Amino acid sequence: MPFSDYRTALVTGASSGIGAAVVERFRAEGLEVHAVARSGDALHELAARTGCIAHVLDVTDLAGITALCRSIPFDILVNNAGVDRPRGILKAEPEDIDLLVDVNLRAVLHLCRLVVPGMVARDRGHVINVSSIAAAYNFGGNTTYHATKAAVSMLSRQLRIDAFGKRLRVTEICPGRVATEIFAHVHGDSPETHERFVRGFELPEARDIADAIAFAIAAPIAVNIGHMEITPTLQVPGGLSTARPTAP
Repeated sequence: MPFSDYRTALVTGASSGIGAAVVERFRAEGLEVHAVARSGDALHELAARTGCIAHVLDVTDLAGITALCRSIPFDILVNNAGVDRPRGILKAEPEDIDLLVDVNLRAVLHLCRLVVPGMVARDRGHVINVSSIAAAYNFGGNTTYHATKAAVSMLSRQLRIDAFGKRLRVTEICPGRVATEIFAHVHGDSPETHERFVRGFELPEARDIADAIAFAIAAPIAVNIGHMEITPTLQVPGGLSTARPTAP
């Protein structure tokens, strides 16, 4: 279903990075875009620049999210908001686990619960779930993040089963490393963080992910692009490690 068949979109995590790039792209396509984020200043600046409708709201605020979703029939839902606390389970803190489950998974489930039934009733709609290559590949120190993103990956496949026979399209976007502010948010906004994760690498930009999302949405009605893995050309996920025992 091309963009011309859609009117409204809801984008979470919209104040920066991939979310802001998606808002900009959707507005360029003529959609009414409702942008949700906690960062009020950045969100209002985005609204002034693009004409999107800003909602300063935490996705874990179920009452606020419910009121918003019940007031507008959204044709496109982009579940982009996400957080990370990079610890393995051996060093995980209880508040970190709760935060990641609340933002990365529980909020996504509630948003789908609130928005997808209307899409099914209207026989049109597109859900974009931004997960991660962490949904499919393991790397050290991110146990809860892996678990929540893997759950979103399964949810993305399950939604189309739940809506079988209706024109609900679901696309899971799985980025690898992208040049966004996420590393500063997780590891601290410092020259060391930029040096470790961004400087000198050839990385996709946030707008590249937004273009991929637009490609999936612009496909003909008969086409559902279910899964897109987007990594730097010079990034290879996976690998094989074997450890020697520390004692006989």
